[in-house]
Amino acid sequence: MARATVRRRVVRLRGDERGARPDALAAEEPLEIRVGGQSLTVTMRTPGHDFDLVAGFLVGEGLLDRGEQLAALRYCAGTEADGENSYNVVDATVRGAATALSSHRNLLTTSACGLCGRDTVDAVRMHIRHPLDQDPLTVPPELLYALPDRLRAAQRTFESTGGLHAAGLFTRSGELLCAREDVGRHNAVDKVIGWALREGRLPLTGHLLLVSGRASFELTQKAALAGIPLLAAVSAPSSLAVDLAEELGLTLVGFLRGHSANVYTRADRVEATGRPDRVEAAGRPEAAEDADPASAGGRQPGR
Repeated sequence: MARATVRRRVVRLRGDERGARPDALAAEEPLEIRVGGQSLTVTMRTPGHDFDLVAGFLVGEGLLDRGEQLAALRYCAGTEADGENSYNVVDATVRGAATALSSHRNLLTTSACGLCGRDTVDAVRMHIRHPLDQDPLTVPPELLYALPDRLRAAQRTFESTGGLHAAGLFTRSGELLCAREDVGRHNAVDKVIGWALREGRLPLTGHLLLVSGRASFELTQKAALAGIPLLAAVSAPSSLAVDLAEELGLTLVGFLRGHSANVYTRADRVEATGRPDRVEAAGRPEAAEDADPASAGGRQPGR
């Protein structure tokens, strides 16, 4: 089986000193996803939890929304030079796949790719099946503030590499149900949602999803397809993500760091603390950064 990390020797610079030492890198390898033997896409991912990734990807494509629709998952023969299985091809057996696949064409996605291969944004919205606007979820702000540290504590591979995104699924009481890491932020979310589908938990009514980077349109769409009423990110959302969240009744939280956050849509799901509201000047929270803060407070180089 492929590993989530690989070791490489690096030259470490510290001031005017230099020395060679081993370093851990996040692995990145292609994964071909097939449905009923038909190639659907190739995505770059960190090996591990591949079946979750495939299941979640199919939810995001609108091909699945209930666990019983997924009949089987299996690795196909790979192409390693020594004849060993590379574990880089997964074939899914989906009930009713022929009809669902008729509206799809082969895609090529990378670990940084979000909306590639979609015909239109409107076509993506058509796949939303679980209404979110009536979800009764409410949470206190203190619970939101605690989520990043809980997810960070579960990022074992990030601790050794410093090079992975993460996604975590939480209950309304703040319990971390599933955490997944990957070089691609979309893959990390797919792995979480795929785990939930395989556990028979979809739709994820009353749950929260936290991502370690930015909240894009597609991450918002993936959360909505899984029936998740609240998506939180430690960095910024895009304007289209906010538009989609508002349209669907999903609560979108950004810049969730320390004891502060921005709530962009459906702020009624975040309970009032009893303090009077105040109006502040428009802008980002102080000290916010544009770069993905997945490594905020992260490891030192070469660790």
